[in-house]
Amino acid sequence: MDFGDLIPFGRERRSVPVRRERGEHPLKAFQREFNRLFDDFFGTPMLFGGAGTFAPMPRVDVSESDGAYVVSAELPGIDEKDVEVVLADNVLTIRGEKRAEREKKDRNYYLSERSFGSFRRAIPLPAEIDEDKVEAQFTNGVLTVRLPKSAEAQAKTRRIEVKAA
Repeated sequence: MDFGDLIPFGRERRSVPVRRERGEHPLKAFQREFNRLFDDFFGTPMLFGGAGTFAPMPRVDVSESDGAYVVSAELPGIDEKDVEVVLADNVLTIRGEKRAEREKKDRNYYLSERSFGSFRRAIPLPAEIDEDKVEAQFTNGVLTVRLPKSAEAQAKTRRIEVKAA
């Protein structure tokens, strides 16, 4: 068995099902067919990806400053009413759902498409968050959650001078 057969990315796309070759072990044929199934699934457009990509989770950036943690999530095409942000047990959970409907009528045809998808992203955080001062803002498809550090956590922070040798 080739190591490359175990990796589901980067193999050539096949338009016909994989057939068992003469003398090939049945499990190897099954594995190749299973890998093709995953390749086909991950190559279809999904909620946040473009054509030929798979990105069921929104992209998230987490940064830290002296006074707070900032979490930014890209949620293109989603309204703020379809996003839920929850902080519980030091875990920030971002949930949402995207729905799209398209209808087009013309003389010779009628087109009606509906698509939907949901996501959930959980981000563990340190215990030093001041939960009463957490703020979330949604602007132009980007959710920004500011999680201020508690006073105790800020007091524990100490800068250490770096000296050249």
